[in-house]
Amino acid sequence: MQEVNWVALTIFVLLFAFITWLGFAAARWRRGDLDLLHEWGLGGRRFGTLITWFLVGGDLYTAYTFIAVPALAFGAGAVAFFAVPYTIVIYPILFLVFPRLWNVCHKHGYITAGDFVRGRFGNRWLALAVTITGIVATMPYIALQLVGIQVVVGALGISGTGLAADLPLIIAFIVLAAFTYSSGLRAPASIAIVKDILIYITAFAAVIVIPGELGGFGKIFAAVPAQKVLLAVPGANTTGAYGAYATLALGSALALFLYPHSLTGILSASSGHAIRRNAALLPGYSFVLGLLALLGFFAIAAGVAHLPEYADGFKHFGNNFAVPALLLHSFPSWFVGVAFAAIGIGALVPAAIMSIAAANLYTRNIHREFINKNPTDRQEAQMAKWVSLIVKLGALIFILFVPTQYAIQLQLLGGIWIIQTMPAVMLGAYTRWFNDWALLIGWAVGTFAGTAMAVAAHLTPTYALTIGAYKFPGYAALYTVILNLVVTVVLTLVFNAMSARRVALDETVAADYHA
Repeated sequence: MQEVNWVALTIFVLLFAFITWLGFAAARWRRGDLDLLHEWGLGGRRFGTLITWFLVGGDLYTAYTFIAVPALAFGAGAVAFFAVPYTIVIYPILFLVFPRLWNVCHKHGYITAGDFVRGRFGNRWLALAVTITGIVATMPYIALQLVGIQVVVGALGISGTGLAADLPLIIAFIVLAAFTYSSGLRAPASIAIVKDILIYITAFAAVIVIPGELGGFGKIFAAVPAQKVLLAVPGANTTGAYGAYATLALGSALALFLYPHSLTGILSASSGHAIRRNAALLPGYSFVLGLLALLGFFAIAAGVAHLPEYADGFKHFGNNFAVPALLLHSFPSWFVGVAFAAIGIGALVPAAIMSIAAANLYTRNIHREFINKNPTDRQEAQMAKWVSLIVKLGALIFILFVPTQYAIQLQLLGGIWIIQTMPAVMLGAYTRWFNDWALLIGWAVGTFAGTAMAVAAHLTPTYALTIGAYKFPGYAALYTVILNLVVTVVLTLVFNAMSARRVALDETVAADYHA
């Protein structure tokens, strides 16, 4: 068993204690009435360009990203780098679509995607579909942040069975639950600044120091098996790995800002202009992500998987242990503590935002719509606070009692599910032409087909679409959202033809979408 690294553990605990204090202190930052949902759940919509940059970056680039992308490069090779173009493609989408969405949500006091869909299309069942999709897609995402904490805690040498093994995770959950309840979105916004600074320090240090230790980039790439450096050339009548790579990048880009936590970060901005400026600045995170992906190749060249001191880590966590093992192997203990704190804190920031986003969805689009139609402002905010605790508790129970592989598989399904809300949310920001019932049926068809494809592919993200003698392996999310759109367009034409006098239920007007 790996011994406890006391120096690294001490640094880790001190930084964790600091961000815990910061999370509680955030309640007094840009003080607002936290008994109002928009103050608790959106930070009062007062975050400027810089804070939004840290918040959205901390929201999208999670602890699991830090662990999983290099792990994929370590295990599968070049396909892992699809994450880099995908995080570049998303920013033109952010620039074009989401300032419009921010403007209309600010004008009408919308807090969630469900609010916008309800107001835009006037269909509570379509809004409910968007809401449930968002909550279900978010839950395994929160669980995976806890996986990131599990990996670094194990790498610090803390192990055991039963309660002793789970205690660090339970403590992290209690800390997360307490400061989220107390401070709302202000807590992850303030902590994100610390987290991102630590991640930038870790990434740049790793890319400068480790290649020097391994003899340079030439020796690193020479040590990586040839089949991992490049994508496999497609065979006859198939797009092979090329098609999978391209569709994973495009489909993931279309889905990312539809996740409730992404939209919560965007709607907390102070203006549509702040969002546009962030679309220009956030590619800085894509650059760092590319550096982090290289750590998978560094781990291969360093041979950490074959070192006996890390055997237990790889046994328990598989390829996810590659980055912690590499950091332990390459840096002094004090810096390992800093790097592991970056990963651990990188779990708390998105987990907090995700739980807040799920709570906002339930409170506004299920509880208020179907249970208590006229809550007071305080009742509404209090309900969201309690739901945020329940969501985090559910994620903790899931990760303690269900194999981690299921959380990973459900998160992959989450991408397939959440992209089905694109026609109602993203296209809805531009047009009301789509029939609301056609959108609902299109969502259902896409969700069912995507789930069926994932099951047929043994819960992996790519599905080999067969047309005649040709096979097109690709991301099931992209295939099914195209199916969703085709169904929606056809049924819109049919339903509109059947009802010549269609009643417009749109609460919004064209001017609402512009600053």
